[in-house]
Amino acid sequence: MFDHITLRVGDLHKSKAFFAAVLAPLGYKMLREKADSAGFAIEDVDGKRDFWIHVGDASQQPHSFSCLGFGAPSKRAVDDFYAAGLAAGGRDNGAPGYRPEYHRGYYAAFVLDPDGHNIEAVFVDPTSPV
Repeated sequence: MFDHITLRVGDLHKSKAFFAAVLAPLGYKMLREKADSAGFAIEDVDGKRDFWIHVGDASQQPHSFSCLGFGAPSKRAVDDFYAAGLAAGGRDNGAPGYRPEYHRGYYAAFVLDPDGHNIEAVFVDPTSPV
């Protein structure tokens, strides 16, 4: 469905460190760095870097989304994403846990990045009773 997403950030250096930390438990790596941007993906193939950050005025309104959610391979990866996000200077926006209000098995955590964007990791647990 999506080819890629580019997120405007205020401080490229700070955001590169934040996203490198929080996306590592989900299998993402920073695979391309430019003077004004960085590209992240699971594999290093041209055209497959599906998440980019680009320095710009991150305070411009409106933000074009309320949450940027990344799929996680396990509950442990969601937990690690959350811990890495807090350790990298992110702010809590929802500790790891099941979210039955979304649907059965929805296990997620939310952190706010340095610019205040809501970043989520989610694992859909097929064995969950909730």
